[in-house]
Amino acid sequence: MDATTSGTPTIQYHNIPDQPITAIVVAPVPNFQRNQRHCFGESTPGEFPLAASPSIVLHVLTACNLDPQDLAKLEATCSFFRQPANFAPDHQLSISELAALDMCQKRAIFKPMTEEQLSSSEAKMWGFMETGAAVFAGWRSISGQLGHGTTEEEWRPQPIRSLQGIRIIQAAAGAGRTMLISDAGQVYAFGKDSFGEAEYGVQGTKLATTPQVVESLKNIFVVQAAIGNFFTAVLSREGRVYTFSWGNDARLGHHTEPNDVEPHPLLGALENIPVVQIAAGYCYLLALACQPSGMSVYSVGCGLGGKLGHGSRTDEKYPRLIEQFQLLNLQPVVVAAGAWHAAVVGRDGRVCTWGWGRYGCLGHGNEECESVPKVVQALSNVKAVHVATGDYTTFVVSDDGDVYSFGCGESASLGHNAIADGQGNRHANVLTPELVTSLKQINERVVQISLTNSIYWNAHTFALTESGKLYAFGAGDKGQLGIELVNNQTERGNPERVDIDLS
Repeated sequence: MDATTSGTPTIQYHNIPDQPITAIVVAPVPNFQRNQRHCFGESTPGEFPLAASPSIVLHVLTACNLDPQDLAKLEATCSFFRQPANFAPDHQLSISELAALDMCQKRAIFKPMTEEQLSSSEAKMWGFMETGAAVFAGWRSISGQLGHGTTEEEWRPQPIRSLQGIRIIQAAAGAGRTMLISDAGQVYAFGKDSFGEAEYGVQGTKLATTPQVVESLKNIFVVQAAIGNFFTAVLSREGRVYTFSWGNDARLGHHTEPNDVEPHPLLGALENIPVVQIAAGYCYLLALACQPSGMSVYSVGCGLGGKLGHGSRTDEKYPRLIEQFQLLNLQPVVVAAGAWHAAVVGRDGRVCTWGWGRYGCLGHGNEECESVPKVVQALSNVKAVHVATGDYTTFVVSDDGDVYSFGCGESASLGHNAIADGQGNRHANVLTPELVTSLKQINERVVQISLTNSIYWNAHTFALTESGKLYAFGAGDKGQLGIELVNNQTERGNPERVDIDLS
């Protein structure tokens, strides 16, 4: 979940008292050669070791508006940035983690919260958009995936009371299950009691209708989860990827039974390369990795349609580097995995898509497949900061808050509210990116989009604004929009604000 920062002046959250300069200045030594700097060990007089004043280092990190990838690089390359900093609010957090915490608190969704609310969230899932079904604890609950202790549908967003006092930092939703990640690295799951192959009903005969700690992950500090249709993946604080299920044919590099609920480390090229983001499609996994040469993307799983990005349709049992980005001179910073296609945003704001091109979801003006990442030329004058992908839809958010969408127009989920083309409520498909004028009309800067990434419900979309307001549009016949539809309505063509109290 990577909503962009608001760009407002930096707010200091740790109240770290400034240390007198005299406490860190050492008397000069004649003829001293100032050509080395050390993080630890014996410091030569006149040097400024990082450990001398971590509070100043933290102030620098929080004031420089660094990207998350920059913090990840610091933590990966220097032990000083990994060790506990002994600062409030959590003395076990490292300097990098505290800086990341401040970055999160500056984002739009946290702004209306008081300090007390920030420290003890009621786990209202609107705070951490990941996919359309997991924005709130509301909508369809045939498998208990809303976490309220029942299997009843709910159109009105409700806080998950059993998680009161637990601060949730990320949510992931799949077909029949939901996973939440706490700030303590624990994983809570509810819905079907399995981690893979939900499509065929082979697993998940037992339902969990309230969040349960995933015991097999207790010894792994998890920071992100991603749910595909045949597997689930989690990312640890150290940058390691673990997967569940879908392994009896070694499709993810390990042999497991279909009902295996134990996490297995993703083997191969990523064993010694830290990963900063993962994204799961229907039957494949993407990983954004941090290397000395810069950010890169690896893919593993089913290669049908070319969605692994290697120029072929061959399956990959182990993560493989997508080399096309080097040829494009593009440094990936955001990765998104739709059901059948994928997208990346580069540091320079370019957008690349690849995979199945049905309904125009790649934005290249046709419905052809692309087996390697290809720059979306229609967005050449747009600097993108965020991308989201669904079944056959793609949304791009620009640095000025404009939203562009393309792909399948079913259920009006693209936000263009096109006139029906004689096929009931199926609206026109969009083959190249178009500005979502209905979101432009709300007169607020959009910072994140979340949309359906499953074939199990009609398409719907959520848009989060800089001020923390949430808008929904698309199919809503099961309550998935978080708004009440009347007079036999089944969808909402124009964005409507979801009634959630953020004050």
